[in-house]
Amino acid sequence: MTSPSPQPERLRVAHLNPRAPNPFSLAPDADRCAAIAAELGIDGLSKLSFEGEIRAEGGEAWALKGRLRARVVQPCVVTLKPVRTTLDEAVERHYSPHLTAPEGDEIEMPDDTLEPLGQFIDLAAVMIEELALALPEYPRAEGVAFDAPPADPAPDTRRPFADLDKLLRKPDAD
Repeated sequence: MTSPSPQPERLRVAHLNPRAPNPFSLAPDADRCAAIAAELGIDGLSKLSFEGEIRAEGGEAWALKGRLRARVVQPCVVTLKPVRTTLDEAVERHYSPHLTAPEGDEIEMPDDTLEPLGQFIDLAAVMIEELALALPEYPRAEGVAFDAPPADPAPDTRRPFADLDKLLRKPDAD
């Protein structure tokens, strides 16, 4: 008995069924997870799965709804000990052929989930991007707190030129 062929990571939009949901399920193997971990700069990625469906919406547009699950290892920002985190994130994207790719240095997008529709929907790219967005920015080992240095006492704001006379009376060093 042969094993089923793996789910393609890129779906051709022309091959999607507009009248029914198009399910997908990605579960990269250990080598691919190691490559993704290296790409994202994390210490480990022991589990990764991305599953959901793509449906036609509003004529030529498509909606992707899915779930990203992962177990990642990152260094603690205080102690550098490994911190294991389990992620379980909802993913939603909307693809429209009427939206063009942004141009220029600074672009403001009205909706984070809105994407331009091309010939393909790249499920692997969506999975990696959502994983990168879901990673904790400052992972901390359990029980570790970051003790900030004490703040400087507030300067005397009632007399802003209080020490100016000391500068004016200072003898010249010439």
